[in-house]
Amino acid sequence: MKLDNIEKVYLIGIGGIGMSGLARYFKNRGCFVAGYDRTATPLTDRLIDEGMDISFVDSAKSIPDAFKIADNERVLIIYTPAIPGSSPILNHFKNAGFDLKKRSQVLGIISEGMFTIAVAGTHGKTTTSSMVAHLLRSNGNDCTAFLGGIAANYKTNFLIGSNNVMVVEADEYDRSFLTLHPDIAIVTSMDADHLDIYGDVNHLEESFKLFVSQIKEDGDLINHSSLPLVNGLTYSSEGNADIKAKNIRIENGSFYFDFVSNGVLIENIHIGLPGIHNIENATAAIQAALFLKIEPAGIKEALGSFKGVNRRFEYIVKTDKHIYIDDYAHHPEELRACITAVKSLYPDKKLTTIFQPHLFSRTRDFVGGFAEVLAMTDELILLDIYPARELPIEGVTSEMLLNKINLADKSLQSKEGVLEYVRDARPELLLTVGAGDIDTLVKPLRDILNHA
Repeated sequence: MKLDNIEKVYLIGIGGIGMSGLARYFKNRGCFVAGYDRTATPLTDRLIDEGMDISFVDSAKSIPDAFKIADNERVLIIYTPAIPGSSPILNHFKNAGFDLKKRSQVLGIISEGMFTIAVAGTHGKTTTSSMVAHLLRSNGNDCTAFLGGIAANYKTNFLIGSNNVMVVEADEYDRSFLTLHPDIAIVTSMDADHLDIYGDVNHLEESFKLFVSQIKEDGDLINHSSLPLVNGLTYSSEGNADIKAKNIRIENGSFYFDFVSNGVLIENIHIGLPGIHNIENATAAIQAALFLKIEPAGIKEALGSFKGVNRRFEYIVKTDKHIYIDDYAHHPEELRACITAVKSLYPDKKLTTIFQPHLFSRTRDFVGGFAEVLAMTDELILLDIYPARELPIEGVTSEMLLNKINLADKSLQSKEGVLEYVRDARPELLLTVGAGDIDTLVKPLRDILNHA
């Protein structure tokens, strides 16, 4: 596939955060961009406003005429593995002779010939890649960036650059990151996840090691010191590491730290995101920026202006009466980091957490971990499991999980029940967490608390 020849692009699953980034990339190149997704969202609304033709009906009849005839030189069809194999649109393109490509394959093609900074990890990759892009852009180092979330500074998940530098989130799901051959790779974490794909943690680790082996010969690896990787610069906030975050402290409700690496000292760095995990993410991002010869003073200033990523510890309400934070956390270790950060900032407030489990398989595989970390909150409300691409698994329910959580103040409620409860209880400190459609509660909860 030659990018310069592509004139028309259709994306099956265009509303996904990764797919929408590609849609914006090709639209920026002047292509006619269309696609399908199951439901309309604020993101698909924005894509339509940007001139894309989007249907929400999975039928070949909804495909624009421009994509009726296979032309693999000028027409590109991209699909996400999250689309079921029974999709009529997917099968129309297969049967019509189109050469379909996965999102990851297209990212790999785009990255060819570019100086690529790839951020991988089961947690932290979206925040870290967004930090890297912001550090570059704030210091006159342009870049194209494909991000796994909406960067608050730029109100988008895609940035177009005028040079050959590319920042990309390297996704381990479906081994997608193996299409990349980065110049700089950051690996934040390798906790067991996506066991529906990998089977066990050993196969997950094998894929990460293969990804690392694909770094270009003169490239650089930056990895957390806890990971079973070799030949990289290690980073951490504790223990032995090449790059360290030290003197971590909270002042006036914000986190500060010092960065130390190979003779480089950057003191009193202010970071707008809470939690040790985000300080460590920033440490890795700083080292990547140093590799690109960005001055320490510019790095410090840019981190102070970084606003984070939507649904990554995002303050929805912050008043004298109520604090409401929303986060994408959907794995036990992500929940642990999030809840710990909330409690470190607000140790004297009662924490009410609303959690929507994501995937039956993940709930089954990590039920013990979920039970442990959810017991860290003061009050817990569970929603039903969000199935995403999965069919139900017998015996795997939110009620099963709730019964294993050692917490007195816990309940299972519907979305309507959650709104009614918050309207009555008016919690002082509220946290919503999950990767499904729990984000549809954010606006009504915000409205309730703002009028409390």
